[in-house]
Amino acid sequence: MSNGPDAPRAIVAAHGDLAAGLVSAVERITGRGAMLSAMSNVALGADEMEAAMRARIADGLHAIFTDLPSGSWTMATRRAMRGNDHVVLVTGVNLAALLEFVMRDDLAPADAARACIDRARGAISLVGGGGRAS
Repeated sequence: MSNGPDAPRAIVAAHGDLAAGLVSAVERITGRGAMLSAMSNVALGADEMEAAMRARIADGLHAIFTDLPSGSWTMATRRAMRGNDHVVLVTGVNLAALLEFVMRDDLAPADAARACIDRARGAISLVGGGGRAS
């Protein structure tokens, strides 16, 4: 795998076109979308997803972002991570997390992924609604 400035540093794996949309948004905002490699589950079964993720890990991508904590990509990734202690997985990815990740190019990809967690959590808020949820 190439380690040049345009080489991906992480995988974004999500349902449908979500990963591509997130990567596109990162590119539009920062110009650093090439740091992320989007993966979709469209037309892939569980075994195919796991094999695809194993291949990307073998290529040297050790920071992985998935959309749902118990989603198909997360399950496939967790299986693919077995025996790869250097790989980190961030679930529940959002745009704020990916923006923080690409701006932390001073850190190794796994460390940058760890560093973006607080930014991701802080980006979630509730405005309005007039009352408390029950």
